[in-house]
Amino acid sequence: MVNESPPTTPVCYRHPDRETYVRCTRCDRPICPDCMREASVGHQCPECVNEGRRSVRPARTAFGGGETGRHGYVTKVLIGLNVLMMLLSIASDRGGDAAAGGSGFGGLLGGSTPLTDWGSVLGLAVFSDGTVGGVADGDWYRLVTAMFLHYGVVHLLLNMWALWVLGRTLEAALGPLRFLALYLIAGLGGNVAVYLFSPVNQPSAGASTAIFGLFAAIFVIMRRLGRDTSAIVPILVVNLIFTFTVPGISIAGHLGGLVVGALMGLVLAYAPRSRRTLFQAAGSAIILVALIGAVLVRTAALTG
Repeated sequence: MVNESPPTTPVCYRHPDRETYVRCTRCDRPICPDCMREASVGHQCPECVNEGRRSVRPARTAFGGGETGRHGYVTKVLIGLNVLMMLLSIASDRGGDAAAGGSGFGGLLGGSTPLTDWGSVLGLAVFSDGTVGGVADGDWYRLVTAMFLHYGVVHLLLNMWALWVLGRTLEAALGPLRFLALYLIAGLGGNVAVYLFSPVNQPSAGASTAIFGLFAAIFVIMRRLGRDTSAIVPILVVNLIFTFTVPGISIAGHLGGLVVGALMGLVLAYAPRSRRTLFQAAGSAIILVALIGAVLVRTAALTG
């Protein structure tokens, strides 16, 4: 006669002092109520849940954006950088008209400061001390720095409000890197247009070049998604009316940013899904090279 030992009650593999008859549907190990995680069928243990999360590819938008873009980190950093440059510009003026009281926009815009003189788009000019400067003289940095400088607080606030509204939407759709590329290349495109078509001794600065690029890009992207764009068109039209009617606004900069932003929007929105990143990177690079080529041609014309 053989004596059989009584069956033992299963215990949780993570809590050996707790009896349980529930098992993980994935690994079949017993789990107690504290270790149960709801699954599509039954329950899973914490380790299987974590493993499942690692094996699942993160969701992407139709244009390649991920979860990070929904937080708007790049938009916030860009706004912070513009505000910082405004503070530095005011500090460099030492009590002048940097914040407000200049001649532009009916006197609401601030005047130039040593910082805006240094960083604004300027084709070629002879300064008061007899020296020559500008993009044609080798100051290529101006094509980038100008999009982060503003003539007064009103100028800054108008652009930052537009960036806050447009930037978060576009960053959520495109992701941080694609949105940053859009912003910088559109801003650069507007500044290159200033260099090409505006008087060489007339300085220009502001984030408007990039902002107009964002307007164009969001229009293209929403059309690509089949969404209603009727709310965007009136805002864009109003901004264009201001561009052509208000003295002191750079027409070339706004239109240049608008065109380049539209081109970037087409590249980002209509890239084939199978080779999306490659197509978007190549298209952005082509636009960037074209802008650099235009600068080289203009510089040769001014200095040749």
